[in-house]
Amino acid sequence: MMTSKAPYAEMIGARRADGAEPILTVNWRAEMEGRPGFFHGGVIAGLLEMACYQALHEALSQEFPDIALPGFKPINVSVDYLRGGVMTDMHALAQIVRIGKRVANAAASCWQDDRNMPIATGRMHFLIDR
Repeated sequence: MMTSKAPYAEMIGARRADGAEPILTVNWRAEMEGRPGFFHGGVIAGLLEMACYQALHEALSQEFPDIALPGFKPINVSVDYLRGGVMTDMHALAQIVRIGKRVANAAASCWQDDRNMPIATGRMHFLIDR
């Protein structure tokens, strides 16, 4: 389960996989089909975005363990589609590149069977309300 469940994450069925890394997984469902036999690009982009949110939430939780987390909102999202996402489970993992006083940067990768062969990558910038 994700730390904070966004409505879109719930709609696409994004869930956190068991383990130390905050990997999000989406199972294939027919209503997620874009071109025949492939995930819609919006679902792929949404999973990358949710992975970035998850990574930032966890990083801020470590930085502020005893107080309420500062709010944050997206500045921009950029996605590079590398290959089609076929009809199988999809996974995404993001890493925080930098957390500054007002802006945080994240990078994410989305894959299916082989983590070393991503189907898409993404970058996201957040405005932090401190």
